[in-house]
Amino acid sequence: MMIPNPTGNVEMTLETLLKILDYSSDEIFVLDGEARIVYVNKVCERHYGLKPSDVIGKYNLELFEKGYWKPSIVPEVYRRKQPCYMKQQTYIGMELLTTAIPILNNKNEIELVVITSTQSQKMKVFNAGNEKSESNLTQQSEEEKSIVTNSSKIKKILELCKKVAPTDSNILILGESGTGKGALSQYIHKVSNRRNRPFLAINCAAIPEELLESELFGYAKGAFTGANKSGKQGLIEAANGGTIFLDEIGEMPLSIQAKLLQLIQEKQFIPVGSSEVKKVDVRIIAATNQNLESMIKNKAFREDLFYRLNVIDILLPPLRERREDIVPLTYNFLNKFNQKYNENKVISEECLYLLTHYSWPGNVRQLENLIERLVIISNSMIDVHDLPDVITEKIGDAPPVSFPKTLDEALDQTKRTLVKRSYEKNQSSRKVATDLGISQTKAARLIRQYCAEMTKGQ
Repeated sequence: MMIPNPTGNVEMTLETLLKILDYSSDEIFVLDGEARIVYVNKVCERHYGLKPSDVIGKYNLELFEKGYWKPSIVPEVYRRKQPCYMKQQTYIGMELLTTAIPILNNKNEIELVVITSTQSQKMKVFNAGNEKSESNLTQQSEEEKSIVTNSSKIKKILELCKKVAPTDSNILILGESGTGKGALSQYIHKVSNRRNRPFLAINCAAIPEELLESELFGYAKGAFTGANKSGKQGLIEAANGGTIFLDEIGEMPLSIQAKLLQLIQEKQFIPVGSSEVKKVDVRIIAATNQNLESMIKNKAFREDLFYRLNVIDILLPPLRERREDIVPLTYNFLNKFNQKYNENKVISEECLYLLTHYSWPGNVRQLENLIERLVIISNSMIDVHDLPDVITEKIGDAPPVSFPKTLDEALDQTKRTLVKRSYEKNQSSRKVATDLGISQTKAARLIRQYCAEMTKGQ
């Protein structure tokens, strides 16, 4: 399709126009009269971790209700039928200045709504008297953030957390190092009835065995040489009414495990060097990357404590099993460290592609550390040459980096991937049709088109 050009100097094809819109620094959404998204440029990936193909065709309300941004400007512009302006916050931490302009037909009905969003550059306050206030506001904003995810596995875990959070049941979070066990424990506390009470975390592996008991349970005055003369309150007592998170619970010595078991069973404990029994009301969330059942067989972990902690068990999948989270997490951390270091770095598509094909043995923590490093060492554009060798040399069996040149190529590539993935999992046109939300006739045609090598001999 050729776009008329009065100057006659440059041929403005539809492909050229779409390319121009994708290179815009602003996010551009176009909605139809029913608030269905008919177009969005690539900037939406930077703001929400979603590709245009994940967004186009969906109703605006559907994405808003999933929490990708707040508040919504759409109801206001459809009600007023006039340009509207609003400040919005995305779930990966972007602050946007948004403008929505309705396009009306000759009956004064909304035909289209064009929404543009620009990332807000927060003004820094240098007045010394305002530094404390600014810090508190930042801390409050961090506490209100949800867990960033596009993964159906993590979303199911969050739904489970919402169900168990109002109870007092102990929770055991399992998963590899760096998967986000600490973040999940804070999420559970924030959606629980204890949200306004203390949340205290202790890493059982980071404190020497001889000090761990006194840190947890406190001690009386004169309990041991070098002790505080007036004694010390332990973290468990300090968390009374709230939640205590015991990370790396598998590293807790057997002697302290017995005391923790008593606390869980009787809601009371005795500080080190004291005879006074103290009662507390705390919820315990424990986490480990070890196999506690194997440790029980080896007499390294108490079986009775395991069952007391394991009332609700949650297994966090590693990042390599939820690759759909790599892009939103990357942009979340990019936004975080851009703000921290007063930068405005962006990341190239080629670089992002390699990140999504790396195995991430260190999981989310490794990704966060990498993005911080890249923000510090890169120029304005984070590119492939900025990545450490461990990333570029170990991207598994990923194909060479290549990107579709046209919109039709991109759509065909996406369609092929979805159909092959669904057929490999379901092995029938009926199930593929259900999985992809299409008719069985269309599913059968697409399977013949894209999965010929998989259907030979069937």
